[in-house]
Amino acid sequence: MTGNNSQAFSTLSLKPALLENLATLGYDEMTPIQAQSLPAILSGQDVIAQGQTGSGKTAAFGLGILNKLDVKRFRIQTLVLCPTRELADQVAKEIRRLARSIHNIKVLTICGGMPLGPQIGSLEHGAHIVVGTPGRIDEHLRKGTLKLENVSTLVLDEADRMLDMGFQDALDAITDQIPAERQTLLLSATFPSQIQKIAERVMRDPVVVEAESTHSGSSIAQHFYRVESEKERFKALRLLLLDKAPASGVVFCNTKRETQDLANELQAFGFSAQAIHGDLDQKERDRTLLQFANQSVVLLVATDVAARGLDIEKVDLVVNYQLARDSEVHVHRIGRTGRAGNKGTAATLFADNEKFKIERIEEYLKQKVEIHPLPNEKVLFRDPEPAPMRTLQIDGGKKQKVRPGDILGALTRDGALDGKEVGKIQLQDIRAFVAVSRPKAKLALSVLTQGKMKGRQFKARILK
Repeated sequence: MTGNNSQAFSTLSLKPALLENLATLGYDEMTPIQAQSLPAILSGQDVIAQGQTGSGKTAAFGLGILNKLDVKRFRIQTLVLCPTRELADQVAKEIRRLARSIHNIKVLTICGGMPLGPQIGSLEHGAHIVVGTPGRIDEHLRKGTLKLENVSTLVLDEADRMLDMGFQDALDAITDQIPAERQTLLLSATFPSQIQKIAERVMRDPVVVEAESTHSGSSIAQHFYRVESEKERFKALRLLLLDKAPASGVVFCNTKRETQDLANELQAFGFSAQAIHGDLDQKERDRTLLQFANQSVVLLVATDVAARGLDIEKVDLVVNYQLARDSEVHVHRIGRTGRAGNKGTAATLFADNEKFKIERIEEYLKQKVEIHPLPNEKVLFRDPEPAPMRTLQIDGGKKQKVRPGDILGALTRDGALDGKEVGKIQLQDIRAFVAVSRPKAKLALSVLTQGKMKGRQFKARILK
């Protein structure tokens, strides 16, 4: 394995337009995984890249596929498969950012949880790059609404998660429809034996690279806490949350049921918490993630699968309410905090019968873990901190020609709200979401529903 930690992108044989755009994005030096994988990707080799979230894998394969793309040839040349819609959306967004300097590139996202009709329409209009989930891509192939005979690059992103989620058959069906003469890139945070089997089946002499993520372990303070019983486990969680009062935190459970039950219990004790797991419909998941990202929800209670591909810049605290099923997943969980130069804390609760898992983590991290005492029970008399923002939904979006500036202008007109009291604004086709400071939410609602944007009134409501 090779790699230089500090190499400039300009040392690569990238198209000038891509290099210029990288400079405007502030991407100067490659991360270790990019430095190790990009030369092989750019030379057309099959590559297996193993690295945690935050290691820069998306930009590595994104630059590879864009450098190779022939824009004048309006055919699907690249297929990127992701385990979840959230990750697919994030990947498509990153590819579009990297492609800003190349005109007329069309990137389509084709995922489950969305109506088929509009997707069929979009596919009829064509695209260069399709990013999607295996189940829905397979469905389009069976219906004949998607053709992959021109694909020259296949990317399997978060391949380990796709297998965890039972996509093996769909992956086999999809790879059968793509020309054998292609480049295959496989990205994975963990490397179980099934990944090895897939690689043997769908790849040709792959180059294997492995890199640490860009956040170092030193940016994450790890604390372990022993609990006597399940009842004490919940009390320990309350103590930690009240003591640390994170602005944003992710609490991990192992099953969908436990995730939902724990979120309900935290809400009953006054915490701003929402669950995210596979049993929620796509609309609920999107709404929960949106509220968490814009600070309208403090705590996300999540399963491992649901948390993969979360694009949240700053998470102060990660709590392993239940220990992960293996040490690699543990490291992946705690890597949700301490990102992009921020400090983070990871707290792990365990019972005596789980000591063997702690020993495995020690072996994996090559260090002894320190058992900490739980905070003083006096903190139980405190009230949980509410989320600083609230999210308003406006029943008008891109199709009604609403722009972020229209929403900000409406809220700050006549000094109703200060610009600092308005947070993230997200536009969708027929609706928009805006975060506003919690004390000003009702005022913001009346301003939006009574005033006008684009010469007309729109309905709005505050999300719970």
